[in-house]
Amino acid sequence: MKRLSILGSTGSIGRQTLEVVRAFPERFRVWGLAAGENAPLLGQQIDEFRPALVSLVRGHLPGGDYRTCTAEEMAAHPETDLVVIATSGRAGLGPTLAAIQAGKDIALANKEVLVMAGAVVTALAREHNVEIRPIDSEHSALWQCLRGEDRATVKRLIITASGGPFRHHTTQEMAQITPEAALRHPTWQMGKKVTIDSATLMNKGMEIIEAHWLFGIPYQDIEVVVHPQSLIHSMVEFADGSIKAQLSPPDMKLPIQYALAYPERWPNSELPLVDWTQRLDLNFEAPDLSRFPCLRLAREAGMRGGTYPAALCAADEVAVDRFLKRDIGFLDISRLVEDALEAHRGSPQPTLDDILAADAWARDYAANWKPK
Repeated sequence: MKRLSILGSTGSIGRQTLEVVRAFPERFRVWGLAAGENAPLLGQQIDEFRPALVSLVRGHLPGGDYRTCTAEEMAAHPETDLVVIATSGRAGLGPTLAAIQAGKDIALANKEVLVMAGAVVTALAREHNVEIRPIDSEHSALWQCLRGEDRATVKRLIITASGGPFRHHTTQEMAQITPEAALRHPTWQMGKKVTIDSATLMNKGMEIIEAHWLFGIPYQDIEVVVHPQSLIHSMVEFADGSIKAQLSPPDMKLPIQYALAYPERWPNSELPLVDWTQRLDLNFEAPDLSRFPCLRLAREAGMRGGTYPAALCAADEVAVDRFLKRDIGFLDISRLVEDALEAHRGSPQPTLDDILAADAWARDYAANWKPK
């Protein structure tokens, strides 16, 4: 029985991870549950799964037969077999590093961990012989397509994007977008931050950086194509022109289960299947960088390297929060991030302290940024 510690258990990925656990009660033991501030839901999860360790950033925990700890302590606990990083933003970095230093394999759903500190995280993982298993559907697809292949034969990675809810909007229409409209994703049910990032295509730019660190592929060999049906989750093209793709209905439980069960594949009757007797339209188009500049900004930050990706993450996190609070407009998200990157003075080969300093600087810059 595999003992799991799930950080971010009350969020979208955390809740779906627990759905997978429910489907395989004989295979998993929930050892630790960590949440930010949703104490009522965490209390329900504690009642159901009876974890040994519990962590809550803000709020009051119910009584129970468990030990409280920090997320970092939970991630490094000797009784944990696999750590699921299902948080969003900067909160995932410390626990990820703690888990790696303790030699724990990681199922990673937090984009920002590798975007902020990809060089530091992957070097540490190699040093401690730790496996980082991606949960993002796109990176899970790439991981599956690359399994058993010689990386030297890879020509390019092709990451698919739904295009979000505003794929056909004009710039003038996008200026009027409300938080409610941006949170209505056409194909995926996700947390608020990643849903807004999907609407701006920032998430695809971050996925380029993430793929670079996960698979060691140069930035110029990683592309994004818009695929509105979200049936093909990503593709790998090889030197001979052959292309492998991973297809499944848009449901995060499949990549979660693959990361938890790896290297095995388990049957799960609760997962949706593709109905090949029905007509399937598979459409593709190039992303419009003029209307969705966040994709360009993220790629450029990744290629500049150093602390620029950390500044990108922090500025975007604050910008999304300000948009959700109606403090800035939808188009201001990319403007804020671009101004932050132009103002940032990056460190080319940063330490972890340099990365955290860049994060703090960008958050302050973004919090005080004014639309022009």
